[in-house]
Amino acid sequence: MAATAPERGIGWLMTVTGAVGWLASFRLTVDDWRLLRDPAYRPSCDVGPVVGCGSAMASEQGNLLGFPNMLLGLGAFAVVAALGTAVLTGARLHRALWLALNGGALAAVGFVHWLIWQSLYELNRLCPYCAVVWVVTIALFWYVTLHNGRRGIIPVPRRARGAAQLVLESHWLLLAGWYGVIVLLVLTRFWTYWSSLL
Repeated sequence: MAATAPERGIGWLMTVTGAVGWLASFRLTVDDWRLLRDPAYRPSCDVGPVVGCGSAMASEQGNLLGFPNMLLGLGAFAVVAALGTAVLTGARLHRALWLALNGGALAAVGFVHWLIWQSLYELNRLCPYCAVVWVVTIALFWYVTLHNGRRGIIPVPRRARGAAQLVLESHWLLLAGWYGVIVLLVLTRFWTYWSSLL
């Protein structure tokens, strides 16, 4: 059975964010493995005093659970991409699976914002591959939540339906604002460095 247009939309989003997040996690894993083998190795993302992954991967924040954070990404993004592909081929995911995906995305977006704070204000580094993971995780959480609200998987109280409709109608603008705040934080935190490049 073919997927309907809204289902195809969320299916494509899950497939693309899962694939992009997995590739970024894989690149970080390869660089981390090479650093373990050769401490003199310079990761491909180390391009300046501010932009780089090496010190972030070696930090406590980069190994929060006792192993490299990117291993979480390898597993989680693979599952997201697989589920997205299933939706694209017409599979109808059970409500519990949508809720589990939403819960996982919520935990991931919370973790991502903690990592953003740590990167900017504790490690003083901007990891490009990590930033890719931030972008796709936020998009995944945002659109899975909207999908679940629209489909009634997450019940919307009657009094909140007007606000929910407004969010649905301006979803892209709200997401752009979310990203905009993060970009402003990055620009202001490292303004001295960015201005030196001009």
